[in-house]
Amino acid sequence: MKEKFFTWILMFTLLSCTSYSQLPEKAEDVTPLQVGETIPSSILKTTSGSSTDLLNVFKAKPTILIFYRGGWCPYCNQHLAEMADYEDRILEMGYQIVAVSPDSPENLSKTMDKDNVNYTLLSDSRGELIRAMGIAYKATFLYESIRSKGATGEKLDLLPVPSLFVVDQKGVIQYEHVDPDYKVRMSGEELMKVLHNLKP
Repeated sequence: MKEKFFTWILMFTLLSCTSYSQLPEKAEDVTPLQVGETIPSSILKTTSGSSTDLLNVFKAKPTILIFYRGGWCPYCNQHLAEMADYEDRILEMGYQIVAVSPDSPENLSKTMDKDNVNYTLLSDSRGELIRAMGIAYKATFLYESIRSKGATGEKLDLLPVPSLFVVDQKGVIQYEHVDPDYKVRMSGEELMKVLHNLKP
């Protein structure tokens, strides 16, 4: 019985290490899903801690889907706040805003208060969707202390490249902005120009 137990532990460890080793070392090496591809079904947590299927969220209306590193990142907070300033105009055009990070539901609520956000924030604390989107890369030890203070989700050794996707109600990507430089985000005005050229 003990041999089976230790064999299971060894297999789990090897699988975890293999999965981690498959992550790109650098943000520049990520391979995100492309325009025309469908975002996979993923169960995420809301600010209240309840589960929700992302594809069901998309069914409500076309979506501006944002991935950010966490509430500890000042560039993320600035971008989330800017999107909040444009939310009324985005809603008038028939879209909704949904932002996803590895943060726990508790910290999502703190971010909403801090950045005056009224749109939906969702937790991908296990990083499953971030991996599936192809925007995950290995987090360096430099971020460990920062993340441990700012995020109380499950411990992850990855970060998402900050990204913005425009998605239709079937989960198909219509437009994307993925920049490995975490300081570079799509501005509200740039987004409005893109939305004017797309029909929800």
